[in-house]
Formats: sequence, C-alpha cells, structure tokens
Amino acid sequence: MASRISPWVAAPPLIFIALAALFAFGLNREDANSLPSTMIGRDAPLLTTTQLSDLPKLTAEDLTADGIKLVNFWASWCGPCRVEHPTLQALADEGIVIHGINYKDQASNATGFLEELGNPYTKIAKDEGRTGLDWGLYGVPETFIIDGDGKVLLRHAGPITKRILEETIRPVLTDK
Repeated sequence: MASRISPWVAAPPLIFIALAALFAFGLNREDANSLPSTMIGRDAPLLTTTQLSDLPKLTAEDLTADGIKLVNFWASWCGPCRVEHPTLQALADEGIVIHGINYKDQASNATGFLEELGNPYTKIAKDEGRTGLDWGLYGVPETFIIDGDGKVLLRHAGPITKRILEETIRPVLTDK
C-alpha cells in the first residue's frame, strides 16, 4: 500500500518562495527609499539640541539664513552615514552649506568620526532624540534641503549616493 504525502509538506517551501519574491520585488521598486514626509513645504521645526564639543553650534537662525542649505542627521555608529560621508564632503568642497545634527551619539565618538573622515558641516548640533522626533526622522542618515525662508524643500531618507545626489538632490539645489 502506497503512503500518501500530506499537501501540508509543500506549504513551507511555497510560503518561503512567495515571501522571497515579495522581498525581491520590494527591493527593486523605484520608490523603495521614498518615504512620505509631512515636512515638505513647512517651516523647519525647532531645534532642541546642544553643542557638540567646541564646534560651531547650529541654531534656528541658521535655518532661515539666506540661501539653500542641507541639514543632515547622522551618527558615528551608523554604517550608511560612513558611506555617504565622502559625498557630503564633496558637496561642502563645492561650497554647498551643510549643517549636521548628530543623533543619539556619544560626543567623543561623534568628534572622532569627524576627525577621521573630515568635517563637511558648516555648523553642527547634538540631538538626544527630541529634534529627530520633531523633524519626523525615520533614522540616520536623513537629509533635508531647506530654503532661505527656513522651509523644507526636500527630505531624503538614507545615504546620499552619487546617483541620489545627481537625480534627487542637485535638481532641487539648482532649481532654487
């Protein structure tokens, strides 16, 4: 007498294949890094930050200063922050104003990170988490483009790669 194989034996591999296909589809979507932001078009939120070491401190007045500027949330413990750092340094070398907000980090680690990789930030502040909440931060790195009136023009979650720089960031920088 032949034994019958239960149809439930095939269920785990089929579920695995279906989940793998969904995961692969999600990674290949154009807007995978495009997370919504309610900040676009609004005034940049208040800064509830402290000074990082003896570095020039970012203030609310800096966010409404003339010209377009980037505000980059970062941390020394963040691997993608390390990946995007050369791109930020290249932008700073071009004369683009970039302000940094160090997020939930130890001051000595943050300053060590900047000493090792260079400091692309015009001004910098340290955030224990409140400013990140006020800005709707998803995680680090995250970058906002702010105009001369202090309005948020763009929010980008994730590291700024060369592709993101050319396709997403530069068009906003040159449009203003």
